[in-house]
Amino acid sequence: MAATPAPPQAPPKPTWDPRRPEPPFPWLRPTIRIRLTLLYGGMFLIAGILLLSIIYLLAAQALNTGNEPLFKIVGSSSNISVTSDNCPAVNGADNIRLEEFNQLISACIDHQRQVALDNLLSRSLLALLGLAIIAFAFGYAMAGRVLSPLGRILRTARAVAGSDLSRRIELDGPDDEIKELADTFDDMLERLQRAFTAQQRFVGNASHELRTPLAINRTLLEVHLSDPKAPVELQQLGKTLLATNERSEQLVEGLLLLARSDNQIVERKPVDLAEVAEQAVDQVHGEAVAKGVLIRGEQKPTVVQGNGVLLERIALNLVQNAVRYNVPEGGWVEVTTETQHGQAVLVVSNTGPVVPAYEIDNLFEPFRRLRTERTGSDKGVGLGLSIVRSVTRAHGGHISAQPREGGGLVMRVTLPV
Repeated sequence: MAATPAPPQAPPKPTWDPRRPEPPFPWLRPTIRIRLTLLYGGMFLIAGILLLSIIYLLAAQALNTGNEPLFKIVGSSSNISVTSDNCPAVNGADNIRLEEFNQLISACIDHQRQVALDNLLSRSLLALLGLAIIAFAFGYAMAGRVLSPLGRILRTARAVAGSDLSRRIELDGPDDEIKELADTFDDMLERLQRAFTAQQRFVGNASHELRTPLAINRTLLEVHLSDPKAPVELQQLGKTLLATNERSEQLVEGLLLLARSDNQIVERKPVDLAEVAEQAVDQVHGEAVAKGVLIRGEQKPTVVQGNGVLLERIALNLVQNAVRYNVPEGGWVEVTTETQHGQAVLVVSNTGPVVPAYEIDNLFEPFRRLRTERTGSDKGVGLGLSIVRSVTRAHGGHISAQPREGGGLVMRVTLPV
């Protein structure tokens, strides 16, 4: 008997309990709400202080604090003249009436006030723009820091979606809602892994335990059938029992393979999907000739990363189903492999009975067959397409089935290159 892999081991029990008691002073807990309130409130306060300081400095500069006076009065007591560098209109304003002189002074002061306000507004807008850029950059950095635990949770969830239940978040940091979410997610993953491993271990152990008596039964039946003196009735009964025993062995092998293929493939090697399909066609060729089914199609080389044995099982199960569930006369099976849009594609089409579209999903369920074929024992054990779907998912691929016009199915397996 060929060596078989040991059943999966249960993961260790968790050493931490996320259901911790509430702290004695819950209002002092650094929750994410309080942290965000303090963070953005502090940012707003600092930005306001900086803006007020800049406006104050700009206002002081606009008022010409410490600069030269606006007007200069020169001359003697009997001859006085006014000069100004900022108001050229009053220069040389001699022998004019006092009212006109005051109007010139007022116009000059209004002009200087308007210039100061314009300068203050333009510089304040520039200061506001600079503070806005700094505030957005600082807010973006702080938001990324605050949301980084959520990104870690998201990456772990994606890894778990790829059937890697061993991943954990193990988030460090303050005891806030995000850490509580991460701890709860870790606890859920721990429970899922234990339940999933227990199911795999049960199927594996049951398959291993059933293999031995089935192998003994097969040996005893073959010994009795090899006796030429055995009665014809006994030989016929032995052949029937041997066929039933063979079907049971196929069922056990299918269960074991189904349990193994539910996990993501860790060790991957380059495998030519065309070579895998050709080997499957060669194995089914004798059965196809006996049933009068023609196998055709072109297998173009397309290399994928995966497990060669499991990929061969995909092609073998699909081709076997296509041959067995075919028309009595003039049937055919077409097997093609090619690369489309950067992905390897295996397509198995066949003639056969008409399959309603609403029955497609049921065909991939274990022990489910089309209508009355559910209880049939001459065409398989009802695990072929379930194994194909499981192995395809383990390789990160996708399988789809479509009813073919006139009867039969078109099975399409897409795998990443």
